[in-house]
Amino acid sequence: MTNESRDAAMETPIAKRILIGEPLTSEKLDEQLLPKKMALPIFASDALSSVAYAPQELLMILLIGGLSFLAFSPWVAAAVVVLLIVVVISYRQLIKAYPSGGGDYEVASKNLGEVPGVVVASALLVDYVLTVAVSVASGVDNIISALPFLNSFRVELAVLFVIVIIVVNLRGVREASLVFAIPTYVFIGSVLLMIVVGIARMLLGDAPVAASAGYTVQAESLSQAAIILLILRAFSSGCSALTGVEAVSNGVPAFRKPKIRNAQMTLTLMGTIAIILFAGLTLLALVAGVHYAENPCHLIGFDCTQPQPSLMAQVASATFGMGSIPFYIIQAATALVLLLAANTAFNGFPLLGAVLARDGYAPKALNTRGDRLVYSNGMIILGLAAVVVLVVYQANLTTLIQLYIIGVFVSFSLGQIGMVRHWRRVMRELKALSPEAAAQESAASTRRSARAGLVINSAGAALTVFVLLIVTITKFTHGAYLVFIAIPILATLMIGVNRYYRDVEHEIAVDDSTHFGSSGDVAMVLVNRLQKPVIKAIDYALAAKHEKTFAVHVSTTKEETDELQRQWQEHRIPVQLLVIDSPYRMFASPVATFIDKYREKNGSAVVTVYLPQYIVGHWWESILHNRRSRRIANQLMLVHGVSITLVPWLLDSSELIYGRRSRPLPGQERGGRPSQVPQPKHLRASRPAGPPETADSRSDGGPPANGGGDAANRP
Repeated sequence: MTNESRDAAMETPIAKRILIGEPLTSEKLDEQLLPKKMALPIFASDALSSVAYAPQELLMILLIGGLSFLAFSPWVAAAVVVLLIVVVISYRQLIKAYPSGGGDYEVASKNLGEVPGVVVASALLVDYVLTVAVSVASGVDNIISALPFLNSFRVELAVLFVIVIIVVNLRGVREASLVFAIPTYVFIGSVLLMIVVGIARMLLGDAPVAASAGYTVQAESLSQAAIILLILRAFSSGCSALTGVEAVSNGVPAFRKPKIRNAQMTLTLMGTIAIILFAGLTLLALVAGVHYAENPCHLIGFDCTQPQPSLMAQVASATFGMGSIPFYIIQAATALVLLLAANTAFNGFPLLGAVLARDGYAPKALNTRGDRLVYSNGMIILGLAAVVVLVVYQANLTTLIQLYIIGVFVSFSLGQIGMVRHWRRVMRELKALSPEAAAQESAASTRRSARAGLVINSAGAALTVFVLLIVTITKFTHGAYLVFIAIPILATLMIGVNRYYRDVEHEIAVDDSTHFGSSGDVAMVLVNRLQKPVIKAIDYALAAKHEKTFAVHVSTTKEETDELQRQWQEHRIPVQLLVIDSPYRMFASPVATFIDKYREKNGSAVVTVYLPQYIVGHWWESILHNRRSRRIANQLMLVHGVSITLVPWLLDSSELIYGRRSRPLPGQERGGRPSQVPQPKHLRASRPAGPPETADSRSDGGPPANGGGDAANRP
């Protein structure tokens, strides 16, 4: 074990190491990328598992009108299959054009603008939460179908399964894919076998018969308009088979190279399997005479005090016999894959959250990889939100399904419209080329791709908008209105977070008018990015006139380090910048190790570490900042010979509490508008109010001997 890995293990609590495993270095990120055979169960489990309840919901809604309405089911199912084919082909185009992992959010943002982009992101986040809730509730439903005595523990089982899925995902993408692969492939194989056996029995004149085939239904009296509405509602419920299709486009960065090709092949394979399973199960349910009612008491002859067996359970028992080994295998595989379908959301939600955090629409903590190189904060937030939904709705699948698919079709529609705008822009750019450039083979190939993409995505946009209208009309009064309330609220919060980050960035941006003062005390300044709070910390360092003064950057990504070094030279910062590599993405431990080695080399010098820290005025601002300075300070205070100095940088909001700010005085340039009041030259730099906050943990004294001047740029 290396010193770095040993330090990482020591910083990780024992309970955490037992649950999620030892931390991984950033260098092992490529090893976590998924091959196609592992990507299928990870990203397609939602779409594949939805065939377990989509036919059930379709037939259940039609049965409201009576047994005769089941005659519409083949046509409704055919419409769902056509829509699924169009959406899969459309998303192949999206993956090719936007492979960075933003999916519909990125397409809408770049082609339709900010508001459509955050609406899509909000819809997807809501849909991911409901995906977990619906998948787990459906899985529990199938478990109860096989073991009815567990019915009274429905909610507890659902919450327990969510916790288990969170823990498995926190262990990393690679380990999660190994856990989820076997149940997914067993489900696909067992259901395909059941479909083949059922169709073979039908062709041989021994068609399977469900236990509910003899039940009649207490039908509702419907007008002509209500009949049409009922058929449309059945179609919208059947469209739940499309959920999860977008997950592949959001997860392209998780695929191995060639990423685009592997993602497209996985999407195509997922769509093909989903169509076969959906169509086959619908056919077998009709052949076996499965009757599944929204209200079990409307089934005449059924004891509605007992839980109603799921469609999958009824088809399996009709095909193989109740209590047979294949029956229990199918029920176990179905329950597992429905539970694991939530895993699609546990990959999509954190990836989308990381993209939103990078763009400034979500708290920065969502863009932080945990010990196992996954976006663990996003996973925990998703799990907690799903638990709340399951508890509120008592893990009732029939109720939860009414909230479902609204969000996914909002993102489908805006994403496809955005792709139409994308291809039109590409074609305009091709028309603007010179005759020589337009005649090149690459331009001709791009033109063909643009024309094909325009046709495909135009069809996808038309169909998905039409379906969005249908699901809105048919589900709105059944609880879907809550989704239409949640999406605007979440979108508004995202825009508010973005404006906050934008204002803070403007407030702390470095400019050449910022000068270095003549008072303060510092020996070593920790630098993340070059901003005004860092400049102020360096201000104290230079004014303190230590024998040696230098800055230290803990490098977790090469790109950020290179950018910092470029800015350091550009702004001519008058102190040496040292870079410490941190493969485990830790901060305090590498700095502590560096200080120990420095003191071994230079004697028992007192090292004063300066850390810039934001001071805010609202409680909610604390959530949006990671408070890393405090955490580092608390750990470095335990290192011998170290004095910690926190340099406060008062954001504008802190004026509410302290009556002070670090912003320029009134009249100085703000928000890009020119100053209206002249200002003396010596006041043009922003200064934090008050002296720095110091926490001293030195165990021995003495100034640095040879300082940081002799140290290499990358220790």
